[in-house]
Amino acid sequence: MTTMPLTSRTILEGRDRAPARSFLKGIGYTNEDLSKPIIGIANTWIEAMPCNFHLRTLATKVKEGVRAAGGTPMEFNTIAVSDGITMGTEGMKASLVSREVVADSIELVGRGYMFDAIIALVGCDKTLPGGAMGLIRLNQPSLILYGGSIAPGKYQGRDITIQDVFEAVGANAAGHISDSELLEIENKACPGAGACGGQYTANTMSTALEFLGLSPAGSSSIPATDPRKDQVAVDSGKLIMEILKKERRPKDILTRTSFENAIASVAATGGSTNAVLHFLALAREASIPLEIDDFDTISSRTPLLADLKPGGRFVAVDVDRAGGAMLIAQRLIEGGHIDPSQKTVTGRTLGEETNAVIETPDQEVIRPLSNPVKGTGGLVILHGNVAPEGCVVKIAGHERLYHQGPARVYDQEEMAMAAVTKGEIKPGDVVVIRYEGPKGGPGMREMLGVTAAVVGAGLGESVALLTDGRFSGATRGLMVGHVAPEAAQGGPIAAIKEGDNIVLDVEKRRLDVDLSESDIRERLSEWTAPEPKYLSGVFAKYSALVSSASDGAITGATQ
Repeated sequence: MTTMPLTSRTILEGRDRAPARSFLKGIGYTNEDLSKPIIGIANTWIEAMPCNFHLRTLATKVKEGVRAAGGTPMEFNTIAVSDGITMGTEGMKASLVSREVVADSIELVGRGYMFDAIIALVGCDKTLPGGAMGLIRLNQPSLILYGGSIAPGKYQGRDITIQDVFEAVGANAAGHISDSELLEIENKACPGAGACGGQYTANTMSTALEFLGLSPAGSSSIPATDPRKDQVAVDSGKLIMEILKKERRPKDILTRTSFENAIASVAATGGSTNAVLHFLALAREASIPLEIDDFDTISSRTPLLADLKPGGRFVAVDVDRAGGAMLIAQRLIEGGHIDPSQKTVTGRTLGEETNAVIETPDQEVIRPLSNPVKGTGGLVILHGNVAPEGCVVKIAGHERLYHQGPARVYDQEEMAMAAVTKGEIKPGDVVVIRYEGPKGGPGMREMLGVTAAVVGAGLGESVALLTDGRFSGATRGLMVGHVAPEAAQGGPIAAIKEGDNIVLDVEKRRLDVDLSESDIRERLSEWTAPEPKYLSGVFAKYSALVSSASDGAITGATQ
């Protein structure tokens, strides 16, 4: 079926491989099965979150498609850590680390079993970039299939998502809603399987991976529990056999321009700041030059077209109803904002994929070019004496662009959360959370608990927050993350003291503390690095290896 030598023959063919075949026959594979191309199904199924809970069932449909097209599927599992469930706890440190473990495990199993091609089934936030990183490293014929978004919950006649639950915690702590109201929101927000419902990190990355070309166009927008998802899975199983036949590999698809297309999709949808971290990592894996400031450049020339939560009105399933992610691509192509000539896993170009788009009449989710939500995208990169290597802020269009105020300094997320819920944060304050970076956390925790509590407490329009940690895609408000260098590496954020005046000027792309360079140097000369929080195990290994957030927080050597 292909002129390419099948890698699996090294494992399965010839007299000397009789023991390997014997093992596989012991679990039901036949001679006929083992004579066909072997397709690895990398499944991130787990029974500990809704995002990936349905992937076990979806995998059966993928395998059905592989078999129908003449291949033999072999499913294997990797891990998944839920950001939403672990948020605000020590467990959240495992989230970003899990991206590396997902990538490493897909690479290891792929190299070990020498599959001829691989499909990665992904759902929760870190499984998307982790899956992509593993596939890029292997550079085998492959594709990524996203499990899809959860449906929105219903509360008092309106759609709600997990973002509403986090913000309800702050509202309850501030006395704005009752315990029973909080419980009802908790009970209603997540009605079934699927990844978080707004344009948070999972839906941001799934959209962007279609634009990048690694996911089949039109596959990601279909919700997790929609019956059409089964057919998408079957079709993906068939498609991987076509990809194998055509010897289509990730590095044949990925270019600097395809990365720019993907970043434009993040800007046009008001997507998560985590995309900065993940696309820097993906670019490193693909040996494609990409720097943190490129995100600002691309975002500045890309209109915000999708009116999606957390900053807008609609949720991810509404994108599907409006016409899907490729409708957004169609708009951006019409405006000259992305390059339609870039290749995708289907063999068609991105522009060709948009030819099948059917826009729902009178939909309001994806705006026309003539009436964008905002003229430029939401990703902004700031520099300054607090963040010489840069930091990230998302501006949806309604946030204030300037803030200055006294620093309220916390060396741990839990300390800041306690201050918010106890009413100790006042209008005008700048909450500084440090020692939560890739190395210092370790693991660069997301701060959705704190940011949502700030909003829920009614301080979203009067308080700013900055951290060397990360934010969830559900975060809204004037929140600055990925401050680099981080505190644990002796970055200037480590020199900030309680009451220092912090100036945040988005239009000037600056984040500064009212200190001279000599003042900062003097303070840092008295600074000592904190003792590592973990002395053994995966966290210690990660902390020792991880790079700066401005470089994607990667752990492996890249070309």
